[in-house]
Amino acid sequence: MVLRDAESAERPNIVLVLADDLGYADPGCYGQTKIHTPNVDRLAAEGVRLTAHYSASPVCAPSRCGLLTGLHTGHAYIRDNDEMPELGDVWNTPSIEGQRPLPEGTRTIASVLKDAGYHTAVVGKWGLGGPGSGGAPNRHGFDDSFGYLCQRQAHNYYPDHLWRNGERVPLDNVYFSAHQKLPPGKDPNDPRSYDAYRGRQYSFDVMLDEAVAYVRSHRSQPFFLYFAPTIPHVALQVPDDSLEEYAGAFPETPYLGDKSYLPHRTPRAAYAAMVSRLDRGVGHLVATLKELGIDRRTLVVFTSDNGATFNVGGYDPPFFRSNASWRGAKQDLYEGGIRVPLVAWCPGRIPAGRVRDDASASWDLLPTFAQLAGATPPRGVDGVSLWPALSGGKPIRRECLYWEFQGKQAVRQDRWKAFRDARKDVFELYDLVANPGETRNVAKEQPEVAARLRRLMDTSRVESERYPLVKRG
Repeated sequence: MVLRDAESAERPNIVLVLADDLGYADPGCYGQTKIHTPNVDRLAAEGVRLTAHYSASPVCAPSRCGLLTGLHTGHAYIRDNDEMPELGDVWNTPSIEGQRPLPEGTRTIASVLKDAGYHTAVVGKWGLGGPGSGGAPNRHGFDDSFGYLCQRQAHNYYPDHLWRNGERVPLDNVYFSAHQKLPPGKDPNDPRSYDAYRGRQYSFDVMLDEAVAYVRSHRSQPFFLYFAPTIPHVALQVPDDSLEEYAGAFPETPYLGDKSYLPHRTPRAAYAAMVSRLDRGVGHLVATLKELGIDRRTLVVFTSDNGATFNVGGYDPPFFRSNASWRGAKQDLYEGGIRVPLVAWCPGRIPAGRVRDDASASWDLLPTFAQLAGATPPRGVDGVSLWPALSGGKPIRRECLYWEFQGKQAVRQDRWKAFRDARKDVFELYDLVANPGETRNVAKEQPEVAARLRRLMDTSRVESERYPLVKRG
């Protein structure tokens, strides 16, 4: 179903910005005090900020699958980062690109909006099918695509190529692995020791330019831009003009690359600078919308694919408190792995300064965007439209939220959150109002609630042959 022509003029453009491994409390509007994010903070002040929003998964590929398809990981096809090891030594063979592909015919936000008359583009990291596969973005509703198709390649911000509509686009960088240590004999305090981990073209800047150019060239028609940059996923790499903003700001110990990813002389400053560069890019996109006079008919949504990562690649989780007081981090189904920021901005349609604490999830974005486009979501999606809540303050109504990952399950219903490790027969229940840090298991004290959430875990999923909840054999 599509709106009549007279109504279609009211359909907004949609810009979805998906950060990579950005923690709940990395933006200033969510409590960050060490990193500058004035542009995202301004969007929050002028729009709505969700404080109980969740990603579809605690890792990249299934999170993106859930977001794009409107399905949680109990129903989605991709339920883990699947590097397809049957193809060979994928980590050490640069010519092998891409993760397990989305099946052809899978309906996505892009295909729904394209059928409703939108022009659609993805710029950034894809991770749902390599070059030439059935999972390539142009086979899933995107008219244009540019960026990384492969998540492994995206670990390096100075790649020797990106991909445009299935065609390889060379960059002015020399290939090097994103997983190496500082060689013996190199002075870790000498900036020149890190010159090998640089290039001429920083991928975020290249992709941002592409995103801005896309907005400019499609300003006269309804468009959907899915901008999925790789910041702040490690490796820690950022141009000097951003790094200088945090020069001397924090006590530093050089990271030598001993916990994977590339070494960096000032890792704390690098992480902060990467987040601020992401924020600057968001500001550039919004400024472009205003310059073109289309800001009041454009919805901008800013969020992240999962919680901030653990202590790897030189990143220092306790220092920045990126996951706030939540338990866990990336790869966990506790709050730190899946609770993420979401800011929505649409001048004139979303009231300024609103904060909402009812639970939502990234698989809600497909029905939300479909409603704005006057389209009908595919049958069986798990999401609900957030637009009545974003624009009118109405409550978000649903039975529960559900996740599964590598034999673990989680479900949230109202104030209650349950966690189960199906492979170890572990069950935990938490009251997120009284105990948001998930430190006090009340399963024995609340047997009726525990039983109800156990049933939801059993009924909220279908078994996956490729990603079984409990491994066989």
